[in-house]
Amino acid sequence: MSLFRRIFFSKSKSDQKSKERHIEDRSKYMPEIDLPIDESFMMNFKRNGGKFLYCDQDDEVLDSFDKILLENNWYEKDVCCFDIGLEHKFSGFNLNFIKRSSGSFFFATCEYLIADSGAILVSSNQLREKKLTELPDNFVILASTSQLVKSIGEGLKGIKNKNKNSIPSNITTIKDFEPQKEKDFLSYGSSSKNLYLLLLEDL
Repeated sequence: MSLFRRIFFSKSKSDQKSKERHIEDRSKYMPEIDLPIDESFMMNFKRNGGKFLYCDQDDEVLDSFDKILLENNWYEKDVCCFDIGLEHKFSGFNLNFIKRSSGSFFFATCEYLIADSGAILVSSNQLREKKLTELPDNFVILASTSQLVKSIGEGLKGIKNKNKNSIPSNITTIKDFEPQKEKDFLSYGSSSKNLYLLLLEDL
């Protein structure tokens, strides 16, 4: 059993809620708890309003994707997707893949998952030159546990190392996953997305 599954699936719901409540109840003046990177991402991602589906293997990814489509009635709908690999991998779901910004949802991979903020780091590799505001309100992101990094700095360094000849443009983070929630001052101007994360264990 993977570390990620042990952390999030071996404990009872009451134990998990108790632990989350304990973390949330700590004074903002207390030192930060140094959580494992995967647990830190999960806590922050859920706090941001994201929906998370953990998958042990590829067939679980397909099954979870099927559940998302059923829940939202997205079968036989247009989906905005710029990734040919995703089109091929998910070709059996009777979706109409389009390159335009319209569509029931936007389907993509990402660069990194940022643990200390629960954000998802993306670039022109996923978005092309589109702004987040130009894309559908609903996102489905496919990522793997090997993409977890502690901070935005580590993510940016990783992008630079992977793309030494041509660093992608349009690098941004998605970290507000509750479109209907009234924005506070700190999130004003950011683009909210109703986001599902399909996370594949690959470590």
